[in-house]
Amino acid sequence: METIVEAASTDAAVIVITRIYDAPRALVWTALTDPVHVAEWYGGEGFTSPVCEMDVRPGGLWRHIMRAPNGMEFGIEAVFTEVVEPERLVWTSKATDRPAGAPPVAVNTVTLEDLGGRTRWTLEARFDTLADRDLTVRMGFGHMVSQGAERLAAHLGKM
Repeated sequence: METIVEAASTDAAVIVITRIYDAPRALVWTALTDPVHVAEWYGGEGFTSPVCEMDVRPGGLWRHIMRAPNGMEFGIEAVFTEVVEPERLVWTSKATDRPAGAPPVAVNTVTLEDLGGRTRWTLEARFDTLADRDLTVRMGFGHMVSQGAERLAAHLGKM
């Protein structure tokens, strides 16, 4: 399966990524919202997740630390703003206490469309400005998410 990454248009501060998984929507939802599962697949190839804490409800926090193969660690802190099981999950990166070099703040929306035993996963990352979107693209966001999508596909096969 191919993961498709695109900037929505030149005048929208949005990146859209889609993928179809050979798994039912309920299983994909579990893989996206259970921190035990998220820690197994989240991040690029060779990354691990020594910390993954998720309180999946509106206002709940997501704290995640990814460790790169070279040992460098990257932290994520986000707040869930919308949870509609099993079809929609929205979270916003926390804007406070961000380290230098961190990606710009975005509102991320994942939708899961039931395709009768398969699931279309769509991630829309919405930024405050085109400059923020473009910086995120240059930082390799699409590549990293695509690698995570591949890891998720492999993990779904084991669930």
